[in-house]
Amino acid sequence: MVKTGLFFGSFNPVHNGHLAIANYLVDFTEVDELWFVVSPQNPLKDKNTLAPDYHRLAMVNKAISIDEHRISVCDIEMSMPIPSYTIDTLKALEKKYPERLFCLILGSDSLETLTKWKDYQDLLNSYRILVYPRQGSNMDELAKKYSVKIVNAPLFDFSSTMIRKKIAKGEDVSKLIPQSVLKYILKEGLYRTK
Repeated sequence: MVKTGLFFGSFNPVHNGHLAIANYLVDFTEVDELWFVVSPQNPLKDKNTLAPDYHRLAMVNKAISIDEHRISVCDIEMSMPIPSYTIDTLKALEKKYPERLFCLILGSDSLETLTKWKDYQDLLNSYRILVYPRQGSNMDELAKKYSVKIVNAPLFDFSSTMIRKKIAKGEDVSKLIPQSVLKYILKEGLYRTK
């Protein structure tokens, strides 16, 4: 069975940290491939700060190297009811791709809010969960609390929120996001308003 890592997120916008984590996971963990699952709306996040779905999907597509066949984009949540729930997406993917074994990839900040997720016990009991570190999280505490695998992926001190704020102020973000994504953002005039 192909082990497919599912990296869920708003990717608003996708940045170099997301890509580095994705590459680390396919290079150094048990996942054979990784899918960026672009979520139309996370029930725990503010919809007002989101760029439209098609823009976020386009940016992730532009960010992924055409030479990297182990990483791709999954748009299944775009045709599912909103807000999207991870457990529903996992079940839909299992039905559509019975030959794959799906693992959930989470940042440690997401793991800290897991008890607020729909059917979170089912997620913990039925799926392999790989957790990468985020600034300010106590990885040891989380490892004790949940049955998950902590991965030693690189830690980044920037986020999509910070990037959006910098773009709104007209600051340089060229070292934080792929050039193809920056060109797209500028062309489409995304994140210009605060």
